[in-house]
Amino acid sequence: MKSFLSLALLLAIISTTQAQVKTTYSLTQESCKKMAAASIKYAVDNAAPGGSVAIVDAGGHLLYLERMDNTFAQAAEVSYQKARTAALFKKETKGFEDNINGGRVALTTVGPVMLQGGFPIVYKGEVIGAIGVSGAKSADQDTEIAKAGASVKLD
Repeated sequence: MKSFLSLALLLAIISTTQAQVKTTYSLTQESCKKMAAASIKYAVDNAAPGGSVAIVDAGGHLLYLERMDNTFAQAAEVSYQKARTAALFKKETKGFEDNINGGRVALTTVGPVMLQGGFPIVYKGEVIGAIGVSGAKSADQDTEIAKAGASVKLD
């Protein structure tokens, strides 16, 4: 009886310990390159005059950056900040810009870049990073290019 209780206690401890740890997923350089390539292809196919694509991890840390020829230099920083904002808030940045344009100007004091063109990367229901684009012909095209990269299948 004593060994049965010991086994039951051990199993209870193991199941409790396992429940306290979550499996997470991370982007790889290969996945970043695939997403950036899809974004650049979409940009070229849709006559974007340029563009910078930044990909960050779930914490908003830069993993990959690619800037098309003829793109203004600051687009690299803006695309990174858009991606960072999308990752940290776990949502598309277009909603922030829409809210600011709708009169909620207090959002401009938050710190991150509240411009559209940032899009979260979701894998198995979890935001594992984000992609940001700047330097296309419009803010809407920045968003379209980011979505093209974020929609790449990662399996």
